[in-house]
Amino acid sequence: MLKFIFGVFVILHGLVHLLYFGQSQRFFELQPGMNWPGGSWAFSRVLGEGAVRSLAGILCVLIAVALVTGGIGLFAKWELWRSIVIGGAVFSTVAYLLLWNGKIQALDNQGFIGILINLAILAVLLILKWPKLEF
Repeated sequence: MLKFIFGVFVILHGLVHLLYFGQSQRFFELQPGMNWPGGSWAFSRVLGEGAVRSLAGILCVLIAVALVTGGIGLFAKWELWRSIVIGGAVFSTVAYLLLWNGKIQALDNQGFIGILINLAILAVLLILKWPKLEF
């Protein structure tokens, strides 16, 4: 049962990245006044805001695909499911750190909670080495 819950959790975490895709493309606002990924410390001055929004959108879709695929792989007992989820969680963490605006205020609007979730997923998979699947 816990494997099922973990797999669903990973898939839902991946799907949340599609909400950030919508935010980055300005299809909707996740919260009133939320500007993410505006002001990215790593990219905004170099690429400009429009290109940063496009980059953030592409990254969010790739991360969503990785995490959803990894979660499905857990259910399907694919040998590479763990590597896919680890790659997606690491990629997500790096992307949100690079798209962060560099300010400590409103970290929840900058993907900080997602980073914490990624770290929890990585701890479960890399430190606890759970769940173990018998093929």
